[in-house]
Amino acid sequence: MTTFDPISAQSTRPPTRTTSRMVAITATVCLTAAACGGGGSGSGPGADGGTVTIGLASDPGTLDPLGTAGSAAGVMNVFAYDALVNIAADGQVVPGLARSWQVDGANRVGFGLREDVTCGDGTPLKASDVANEFNHIADPKNQSPLLGLTVPRSTTASGDDTTRTVTLTTQDPAPMLLRMASMVAIACPKGLKAPGTLARASDGTGPYVLSEVVPGDHYTYVKRKGYTWGPGGASNEQSPKKVIFKVVSSETTAANLLLSGRLDIAQVIGPDRQRLEGSGLKPQTVNALLGQFIFAETPGHPTADERVRRALVQALDLRQLGSVATGGEGTPSKGLGLVEPRMCPGDNIAGNLPAHDLAQAAAELTAAGWTKSGNGWTKDGRALEIRFTYSGGGEQTTAAAELAVQQWKALGVKVAVTTFTATTLASTLGGDAWDVSWPPITAALPDQLVPFFSGPRPPAGMNFGGTDNPDHQRLVAAARVKPDAAGCADWSAAEVALFKRVDVVPFVDTRVTMFGKGVTFRLDRGAIVPTALRKN
Repeated sequence: MTTFDPISAQSTRPPTRTTSRMVAITATVCLTAAACGGGGSGSGPGADGGTVTIGLASDPGTLDPLGTAGSAAGVMNVFAYDALVNIAADGQVVPGLARSWQVDGANRVGFGLREDVTCGDGTPLKASDVANEFNHIADPKNQSPLLGLTVPRSTTASGDDTTRTVTLTTQDPAPMLLRMASMVAIACPKGLKAPGTLARASDGTGPYVLSEVVPGDHYTYVKRKGYTWGPGGASNEQSPKKVIFKVVSSETTAANLLLSGRLDIAQVIGPDRQRLEGSGLKPQTVNALLGQFIFAETPGHPTADERVRRALVQALDLRQLGSVATGGEGTPSKGLGLVEPRMCPGDNIAGNLPAHDLAQAAAELTAAGWTKSGNGWTKDGRALEIRFTYSGGGEQTTAAAELAVQQWKALGVKVAVTTFTATTLASTLGGDAWDVSWPPITAALPDQLVPFFSGPRPPAGMNFGGTDNPDHQRLVAAARVKPDAAGCADWSAAEVALFKRVDVVPFVDTRVTMFGKGVTFRLDRGAIVPTALRKN
């Protein structure tokens, strides 16, 4: 059992290492190409900090912190909600709503809450309120997408309002439980009782309160007074008085607005990046997975057959696709979409994915029982056609997706194409109207990616493709009982098991660049830290 109480220690002292695997994480599970970007027109520096507008590449849909795992909502929700603990830039756990914590093995963590925490409406936050949220997420009937991602499925929580302590306990090993707690945005009791109201409103303890919502256009947050419990005890005294998230789907438009002073911050990862850099703007950057294919593997889908999946990948020139998708700025992926720094570094992909070989792709289809018929393939009187869906909106991603379709058609495969947005991703992939998808899924910890490749499909789980890989499941089970980096060999082998069976194909990472003009800010794995945001 290990404990850490920063109140009785110097705030710069690293916390005691626990049995949890230590890795820097963000406040939410991330889907790559997270929508956070450009700026706004501010009123100047000072204690109130003026106004900063931050662009969004797409509308976040719901902002309910209990009902979404999407990155756009997560990037916004850090302005209105807090977590029990936070992760510093050096990967260490630092105080949040909790002033202290105690880790007891791999199944139990206790937290001591600060005394002064209040909700945006002034209501004091109680320990039982925090426990109620964890229990809400852990209850399968509530169908929270956070279940299994940031809250292990066997979690139970208890809160003692007298001692202001919260205890999380799991039946199964959860050595990352402390760090997972840093990704759970705590809602206040009114919002928890009516979570549907949080889709377009906020009810949290964070440094800002959501004051205006115009879906598809902008979201306005206003600074609250007296906030002193940010990461490591940070306050919002010098933060901007108002923060506006503006939906700007075109990167070129976002870059133009940034240069003209109508935006303060913009995420630009395409060709316009060179224009911004040439104007003297210096970006902050993070590397993130951009290109990845997953497959529907449940009965009735052609991609349920591993040989078909292998043929589809062999038909693709993944390096060419990656170059198109990133404007030549990307690098080959080395593993699943884990944010940097990865807990288990190394290249798990090299030599473990099918190489580009059109003749071998045809041989795989023949071995799978498909017969070449004219310009296509047939089996049992049925033509080989796949339904391909990807995240629309980005010009380069669209060009790469179109190239993939051309290369599949060169093999003789018919392709029907659809797109999804951040709002429709879960409903699209939770259905059966697709065979191959390009979903940009990333997470902070290896454990959090497991539900995407094992377990139930939506709505009971997040295993979109219905993947059932026994080797992956066996290696994950072995990794979960080992502390920290001791499980890295098994975590890496579990990834390799997915690649070898062509269950998932990550192929390109991109350099996500966030430009600012007239502001200073800090990123926490792609999200702006509200208490570090300043209008110059």
